[in-house]
Amino acid sequence: MITIQQKGSFKNTDRFFNAMKRKQLFSRLESFGREGAAALAANTPVDSGQTANSWSYEVQVSPGRASITWTNSHINAGANIAILIQYGHGTGTGGYVPGRDYINPVVKPLFDRIIENVWREVTSA
Repeated sequence: MITIQQKGSFKNTDRFFNAMKRKQLFSRLESFGREGAAALAANTPVDSGQTANSWSYEVQVSPGRASITWTNSHINAGANIAILIQYGHGTGTGGYVPGRDYINPVVKPLFDRIIENVWREVTSA
């Protein structure tokens, strides 16, 4: 015969799962999305300013997952200018313009703060 005994309460566990049902864990994603788009805009190398002003974000929440997607809508001749700035590109005359890593230094600290925030929510719920 197998006997299982439990002492104490499931109050913290119940509170955590109720918070997950209400999606409280994901409540700050909108603010992180806005913050990321603003930081990307502020750190985008500026020539005309069009690329810097073309950052946006989208938050998607579905059962069991959530995501923030940052996009840049500045397209010229079919090429995304933000990507060309980041990784470099060839020129029409055979030259090459080297990339400038401006995206990773912006998103790395933001990702760290998102992870910290989610961990704090999970462990304090």
